Amino acid sequence: METKRTVVPAAEEILGGYFPVLDHGFVSLIDYMGTDESIEQAARVSYGFGTRKTSQTRGLVRYLRRHRHTTPSEMVELKFHCAMPMFVARQWIRHRTVSVNEYSARYSLMPLLFYKPDYEDFAIQSASNRQGREGQAAPRDVYREAVRRWEELRSLSSDAYGWLVEEDVARELARIDLPLSTYTQWYWKIDLHNLFHFLSLRADSHAQWEIQEFARVMAGMMKRVAPLSYEAWMDYEFAGKHMSYGELQTLRGLIDAGGGQLRARDGVSFDLEALKTVGLSKREALELIEKLGPAERPDFELDLSRMQSPDFFQSRMQAAVPGDFE
Repeated sequence: METKRTVVPAAEEILGGYFPVLDHGFVSLIDYMGTDESIEQAARVSYGFGTRKTSQTRGLVRYLRRHRHTTPSEMVELKFHCAMPMFVARQWIRHRTVSVNEYSARYSLMPLLFYKPDYEDFAIQSASNRQGREGQAAPRDVYREAVRRWEELRSLSSDAYGWLVEEDVARELARIDLPLSTYTQWYWKIDLHNLFHFLSLRADSHAQWEIQEFARVMAGMMKRVAPLSYEAWMDYEFAGKHMSYGELQTLRGLIDAGGGQLRARDGVSFDLEALKTVGLSKREALELIEKLGPAERPDFELDLSRMQSPDFFQSRMQAAVPGDFE
């Protein structure tokens, strides 16, 4: 049956396809409602749907994003099916502007799949960031011992869970000592505006690496649903930088903006000490220098060769359920 809904061929190409993330996780775009044209339609509150040129839609979408008129982008929604380790889910769920339904371990048996970071992603605590890790891998002997201890704990936890289930102990009790590395899954529906906020935080290099991996795949999916909105988000938010009043005052002191032109002032100094003298704290000054330094504009293009069918992951999950319990 021919649909009357607005669809995007690029989004239809991946709809219902599953992209692997980490060792046992995945993200799938299950459904979407609306496109870039829906944002324009909502902003203009008009019925002239599809009659505008792409360049006109792009200009409006960029204007709205640039000036933080966010309501029209709430008219576009995306629904995902995701599987992730529980510790990632606990970070993820802090974004409360969504509809979410998580796998129930009270009702269903848990697949005993556990996240194990690769050696390259295993690092010691950062000396400068209390909630992060160093950029280099930890000593290999520490990694080997960590894996040994993880596997020992997970084996004990799996055996206990399987035994409790076999003894017909309530599933809501049998699950209570499963570790945070256990994989869970959910359906997660969000509007485009709040998805931008999620991705701005979770695809950022300062986020935990594991949740970055999920965010990058989701950004690639969003790019296919609303490419003009993706471009505007990338330019004005993700790859752009917000400036505080103090930072702008600092730049104004370094640059003449007269006659419609920008010119560097003579004899200015642009180092840490100079920035501190104009009222910026040391941390603010360092952040400003970082903002103005070289930066890449990432491209979250999906690798379609990695897309799998739902059955691929369903069989893996089913195989990890303990025993043969119905």
